[in-house]
Formats: sequence, structure tokens, C-alpha cells
Amino acid sequence: MPDPDIELFLRVVETGSLKAAATEAKATPSSVTRRIAKLEGRLGAKLLIRSTRRSRPTEAGQAYYDGVRRIVDEQAALEAEIAGLADTPRGFLRVTAPVDFGARFVTPVVDRLLSEYPELSVELNLGSDFADLREANVDVAVRIGSLSDSALIARRFGSVPRAIVVAPSYFQHHDRPERPEDLARHPFIFYRPAPEMKLHLVRAGESVTVAVTWCRIAVNSMSAVREFMFSGQGMALSPLWACEDALADGRVVRVLEDWQSPAFPLHGVFLPGPFHTAKLRVFLDAMAARIKAEPSLTAT
Repeated sequence: MPDPDIELFLRVVETGSLKAAATEAKATPSSVTRRIAKLEGRLGAKLLIRSTRRSRPTEAGQAYYDGVRRIVDEQAALEAEIAGLADTPRGFLRVTAPVDFGARFVTPVVDRLLSEYPELSVELNLGSDFADLREANVDVAVRIGSLSDSALIARRFGSVPRAIVVAPSYFQHHDRPERPEDLARHPFIFYRPAPEMKLHLVRAGESVTVAVTWCRIAVNSMSAVREFMFSGQGMALSPLWACEDALADGRVVRVLEDWQSPAFPLHGVFLPGPFHTAKLRVFLDAMAARIKAEPSLTAT
């Protein structure tokens, strides 16, 4: 293991705060500052940009953190393997997932893992504001949609089928679409403002793209999309998992059932490294099993 000052530097970077690292180390912030200054003097480089609320690494500090963190993780993995403990999930696992999807599907997985592995702790962040996993200190992110960051490793769990749905009351004031082109005349409720408000639909080898010209509401919550839809404010291109109960009890109906919108891919993504920890492996396996058991999702 690195010397105590290096361990302290790692915790400052990972917590983002000298004060938080001091609390963990049961030390005073001033003593932490002195120890970091001692390390900087030994290395001849400034490692942290300090402020009253947050401390972040300099360019040299980030390079030093990445190198030392890799060495520490590799040593821990080697020692665990030698001790026969490499398959025992333990320590702190940081997970992020979209809010509504995470509450529905990821929370039960975390609950099960905590029950099965008493030495495991989890920080579950529900939201979509974790683009940089390294900066956010996230171990694994559950992501829906196409992946753009090629620096990440991805395990595909499956896909998220979608359908165009609407409340039956909507048709008291609007005509029912008979073909995809008719959708352009209807108001839509979108999950978040879409960069291109277009619907891509396929049927038995045919494909068509319809530009939606009437975005009635854009909202960053699937729960809110449901409520607006139930009140008849417009149609929605909804993931099936978000509306399966409403389809079953008639609160919403499908539109143009013979046309399908391509499903969104569903992945677990994580940073590349020389090994995968047991806690990461069991989470990925448990998520894959959960997706496979869900009729509203399509497993890989």
C-alpha cells in the first residue's frame, strides 16, 4: 500500500474535499493541508487546486492520481487473488442510472446484493449527469441509448422496446392516425427536448421517418410523461416498461400497432482496467439476470 500521505491524497481527490478527507481520516483540515503540501514538496509539483468548498487535481495531480490509483487497485486485486478472496464482493461500489429506470430496475438489484454480500456497500446515484465516470468516481453506469464514449467498456444487457401510446380520452378531440405520416399533425409529449423530434418506424421491411412538428411538452421525467399522457395532453413514444401497467388496464392504448420504433440499447458501462473487481462482476451479472426476467425489456 502507498504511504499514508499518498493514501490521503487519493481520498482528497475521490471525495473532492480536504474537509471530507480529513473527516474520514479523523484528522483536522489543517493537518491534511500540511501533509498534502509535504507530498507536493517531495514530488516538486502542485497536485491540488484548493478552495473553501472543493479541491480538484491539477493536470499533474490527475496524472499522479491515475497512476497511483491503478497501482493500488492492481495490488489489492493481486493480494485478494493470492488470499483466495478475489470472488468475494466487498468495499464500496458506486453506481449511476437514469432516475425512473433506476428506481424500477436497479434498486432491486442493489437491494439483493446488499443482502447477499454483507461486506459490500453501494452508493446509487439516480440521474443522467454523470458523463465522465472517472471525474464522478463512478464504478459502473447503466445507460439507455447509443454509446458515444469509446473510452469506456460496455456490457450489453439487452434493449428497451418502445411504442407510441396515448390515453383513450385523447381521441375525443383528435382523429386516430391511420398511417405514420398522420403523426406529424398530432401533439407529442417528449422525454427531455430531443435534438431531432423525429419518429423512426419500421414494418415488415418498410421504414419511414416522420418529423414531429408539435412538441406539446418536453419533460425530464418518465413519471411526468405518464401523467401528462393520462390527462390526454398528447401522444408519447414511451418505453414499454413505463406504460405496461397502463396498457394492461386501458389507461393508454397503442397507436399504429403494426409499426415498430427501434428499441434503445441497454448497457452497463465502466472504465477500462487490467481486472474487473468482484463487486463489479456481481453487479453486472445481477443486472443481466434482472433484465432477462423483465417481460417489458429484451435481454441480449
